[in-house]
Amino acid sequence: MKIAYLITRADDVGGAQVHVRDMSEAFRLLGHDVTVIAGGSGRFSAELRSRGIPHRALRSLATPIRPAKDFLALLEIVKALREIKPDIVAAHTAKAGLLGRIASSVLSYPVVFTPHGWSIADRISARKGRFFRTIESLASMLSSRIINVCDFEVELARKSGVASRDKLVRVYNGLPDSDDDLRADPSIDPPRIVMIARMAPPKDHAILIAALSRLKHLRWILELAGDGPLEAALRKQVSEAGLGDRVRFLGFREDSAELLRSAQIFALTSRSEAFPYSILEAMRAALPVVATAVGGVPEAVVDGETGLLAPSGDATALERHLARLIGDPALRRQLGGSGRDRFLAHFTFDKMFYRTLRVYEEAIMGRSATPDWKPSRALQARPAEGPSNR
Repeated sequence: MKIAYLITRADDVGGAQVHVRDMSEAFRLLGHDVTVIAGGSGRFSAELRSRGIPHRALRSLATPIRPAKDFLALLEIVKALREIKPDIVAAHTAKAGLLGRIASSVLSYPVVFTPHGWSIADRISARKGRFFRTIESLASMLSSRIINVCDFEVELARKSGVASRDKLVRVYNGLPDSDDDLRADPSIDPPRIVMIARMAPPKDHAILIAALSRLKHLRWILELAGDGPLEAALRKQVSEAGLGDRVRFLGFREDSAELLRSAQIFALTSRSEAFPYSILEAMRAALPVVATAVGGVPEAVVDGETGLLAPSGDATALERHLARLIGDPALRRQLGGSGRDRFLAHFTFDKMFYRTLRVYEEAIMGRSATPDWKPSRALQARPAEGPSNR
């Protein structure tokens, strides 16, 4: 199978980039021909280069809506696809998803779109929401299938009318398992709380800092991994709260597994999410999770069993959950162990990979899944040591 992956940004590495990188590497391991097409260059393109994954940089593809530049990006995409001649186009994120579907339609290639979080509902203003719903509903007609990373995203798309139910598929994000020496010990005191997220408004680091500022009487350390436009404001908040000796800013880090191994609690206090990889990384490391119950987070974290969930924006509930975990090493260990069991049962890379492969093959065949659908030889010969063990 010849696959063209298309994604908007190559200057950063977020969940969508991790997905494309890991899927590309796994498909290549099984002998498929993969090329990644991305806007610009930077951290992501450097990672692709270091792993030997063929990629092309587009000069005009970028996130902001600029009609003239977007038209040039569309022409670049058409040119790249004509040269690659893929069996299928896998388009990721909103802008690349729109332009990729148009280009694929022009060239009569099947295209599967993965939004990694719909640009609709409460994630943007009402006016922009109406605009994007209209655009997505039109673009969905060009999609062979649309992969959603959680059930929340499927229902959001269905209720918003951006796609027909027969085109919507749910494939949970998944991760390769880590080595045994990367497991955390949640029972260690005082606990280290780690949050790994870009310092931007949707992640709402400020509410985590506010909640912890009320828990100065307890022993804890907070480490914030990531960078972004709000870093200066967050540093100021920490200083004004008198937490300068207890909160550490680590900057952008590529060693998330190492950070989580030495932590005791993982926190993610986002205002909106699709299905974040960072929570799966924490569950893989056997860490208890404290998070806001947004998007698909409750599909990963079972409240009271693998972690504790708080309503978005509720600093009091967040404070209560943090205090409970900080003060109870045994509970931390229990929730962390249950989280790892849930990760292994539902969110491994192999599960994501083979379900995605099936969607791609159905798109190429031009029909929906049916009871008599037969898996390809690649699926029938699924190795005991799959792509996740590459």
